[in-house]
Amino acid sequence: MSHQVLARKWRPKSFPELVGQEHVVRALTNALAQGRLHHAYLFTGTRGVGKTTLARILAKCLNCDTGISASPCGQCPACREIEAGRFVDLIEIDAASYTGVDNMREVLENAQYAPTAGRYKVYLIDEVHMLSKSAFNAMLKTLEEPPAHVVFILATTDPQKVPVTVLSRCLQFNLKLLPPARVAEHLRHILGVEGIAFEPGALPLIARAAAGSMRDALSLLDQAIAYGGGRVAEAETRDMLGAIDQAYLFPLLEALAEDDGARLMQEAEAIAARSLSFEAALQDLALLLSQIALAQTVPEAVSEDAPERDRLFALARRLDPETVQLYYQIAGLGRRDLEWAPDEFAGFSMTLLRMLAFAPAGAAPPAQRLEPAASGHEAAPRPKAAPAPSQPAAEVAARREPLPARSAASAGSAAAASLGFDGDWLALANTLNGALKQLAGACELAGHGPDHIQLRLPESQKSLLAGFGDRLKAALQDKLGAGFRVEFSFGATQGAAPAEVAARERAERQAEAESAILADPFVQAVVQEFDGKVTQIQPINQ
Repeated sequence: MSHQVLARKWRPKSFPELVGQEHVVRALTNALAQGRLHHAYLFTGTRGVGKTTLARILAKCLNCDTGISASPCGQCPACREIEAGRFVDLIEIDAASYTGVDNMREVLENAQYAPTAGRYKVYLIDEVHMLSKSAFNAMLKTLEEPPAHVVFILATTDPQKVPVTVLSRCLQFNLKLLPPARVAEHLRHILGVEGIAFEPGALPLIARAAAGSMRDALSLLDQAIAYGGGRVAEAETRDMLGAIDQAYLFPLLEALAEDDGARLMQEAEAIAARSLSFEAALQDLALLLSQIALAQTVPEAVSEDAPERDRLFALARRLDPETVQLYYQIAGLGRRDLEWAPDEFAGFSMTLLRMLAFAPAGAAPPAQRLEPAASGHEAAPRPKAAPAPSQPAAEVAARREPLPARSAASAGSAAAASLGFDGDWLALANTLNGALKQLAGACELAGHGPDHIQLRLPESQKSLLAGFGDRLKAALQDKLGAGFRVEFSFGATQGAAPAEVAARERAERQAEAESAILADPFVQAVVQEFDGKVTQIQPINQ
């Protein structure tokens, strides 16, 4: 079998080829150049980050026929045999199956003898934390006073289980998890050299699934190539990994931005219908929210090939930064609490309902920071404060200030004149978020003046007023002026409340969609030919 898996074919053979562990490479390179060698090294880190690879490179550095250096030739018998795993003086031990004290004593007895072919006898003990307590005790004397020709390299994924007496006798290097962007970049390089076609959107999916492990990333890449029939396609890779397409996550946030609980639950049920992992859904939702926050604050840092880039910036304009930060926190907590939920769907849907209920009220998106320049996508300069703004300009500025700043400003200007109300209650109610928007949506405009507004609320919604009435007053005064009066009355509404208007518009769109679909000749032909039935019709812009 001539084929070699990518994880073995692209295993680094020298320090420059090692990806993402520059801090360890620099320390070892300087030590080798200065001849400051230690008799025992401990490499820690999660699986697949390069612990045993680094140990083998170090063994080549110590035993290369050209001499001790950070740049072994890779061609001499010692380098080739170490690379092939058959160098007699590189003894690799799997501590998981070599745990006993008798095994360790045998190793230590053989360590006393001089190397057979190399300059140093190198003992690589993998998963060293699996050794028994007595085996560790047997090691201590040799670790403290080893023969001059012996170097111990210990590797572990769990350094907390290694006795401190052993740790104190080793130089310890912690290998880092690789960031997804670095993994994706390396995968792109490998595919280019291998001449394998790929879609750029597939590589970040593999990089995230690898969770910082380059070896896992290469194994997944091999799997994606096989799954895609010799190429790496985004859709097929997503199916292979069981990942959730961000296209299914955007509607969740769009429904939250519109405060549309019915659509939010429909989208949640659509995700459930695909039998996808709700934990992965919340993880990817948090990742999407982090990208939105980046688009709001540093838009030029958003990658040009980011999935659904235009849609991302559209959401960044619709959601205010406070809300994005809150949603991110709720997504993280919801993922943590999934195991305690009655079932995963209940935990997932409750997380979304928390977002719907607790979105901050009164904040507005930083629209002026979200338009990248045509070249390079640099952030547009923020507008400078103008002296003595006019009344409308002051209102816009107040809406764009962070909520705490606005509240403080309102408290400090209680005697200021009202900014006035133009009578457009629908527009004003839609500037609110969360529970305040829900309460405002149930209210109908009963009357208004330049310095006051009268709202009518159905008797059935009294509980909302009891819980959020004062907050709604404060939010409206924050927008219209500290002296603005908000009055409530109870009674039947006449269909002009924002929630009633929105429900009516949705019903009209639904009716139009149903009429268009049922009248479509193709649909009629399919129904007639296959004795079918149209079971569900939903407008695209629900």
